[in-house]
Amino acid sequence: MIKNDILLRAARGETTERTPVWMMRQAGRILPEYRVVRAKAKNFVEFVKNSELAAEVTIQPVNILGVDAAIIFSDILVIPEAMGLPYEMVEARGPLFRTTVATMADVQKLNIATENELSYVTDAIRLVKKELDGSVPLIGFAGAPWTILAYMVEGSGSKTFSKAKGFLYTQPLVAHALLEKITTSTILYLKAQIAAGADIVQLFDSWAGILSGPMYFEFALPYIDKICEAITEVPITVFAKDAHYLPAQLQHIKCDVVGLDWTMHPQRVRDLLPHKTLQGNLDPCVLYGDEKTIIHHTHQMLQAFGSKRYIANLGHGLYPDIDKEKAKLFVDIVKEYKHNA
Repeated sequence: MIKNDILLRAARGETTERTPVWMMRQAGRILPEYRVVRAKAKNFVEFVKNSELAAEVTIQPVNILGVDAAIIFSDILVIPEAMGLPYEMVEARGPLFRTTVATMADVQKLNIATENELSYVTDAIRLVKKELDGSVPLIGFAGAPWTILAYMVEGSGSKTFSKAKGFLYTQPLVAHALLEKITTSTILYLKAQIAAGADIVQLFDSWAGILSGPMYFEFALPYIDKICEAITEVPITVFAKDAHYLPAQLQHIKCDVVGLDWTMHPQRVRDLLPHKTLQGNLDPCVLYGDEKTIIHHTHQMLQAFGSKRYIANLGHGLYPDIDKEKAKLFVDIVKEYKHNA
């Protein structure tokens, strides 16, 4: 039994007494407490693989910021690593894959990831669930297949992902074979997270917006659909950043919650998806503002979404240099807000 289950009720479309709230990247560098724990690992990948440390930083935002859910501390790139493509996290540069996927032979060498390769994540989930002791839900997550492919082909982050996008045009059969393997791995991974205790899961399609609508509908959405069809045990959220062409299509996808980035208009999406819960979508940069600015923009957001089928969040993750007190202020504003009857 979860004492504060308001986020889960909102995800299922049930009535809530107020708007639930959490923040993407809430377990991260905005918290000095996180940085203390992070210093115990020699690099980021080692940090992610240390179940005890990952569990500790997962719980911090619940206690420090007062959010309505914890999200397991991990990384979307654990899936390619479990499939046989290790990565590094280079300071001031981001993820780096020394080996990339370029041919069908490369795809065939890859494994289907199983819980055995990702047990450090499920172990962390079990530790978090024990420590939370039913206080709030725990969110599990994975990267959406197109975003994972983008890193596996490109080899690093990119402004354009031109190599990965070119791969879709020049080798579509290889791309689909890779996407199938990623999708199968992701389904197994999310089901393992749920079995370990995740109460709701989210798919992050961080690079959705760099594809055109037709390319997204061919190389991304069918695989999200497969994952959503497979995950029946708990609610599932789809967050596709910058994909303005997507909301109308999501009415046909079996997701419970749709995350919006800060460029999307809540009412427009609500009109398209009346039977989905919406999540989002404050611009994280609002939190650089003073108290009056944060109150104004948060209230504006809450009014735009309305009181029903809504989870307050940011339109993307917290930036590392945001003041934790500003993040807490945002949480408090949401929790104290009273919608007009």
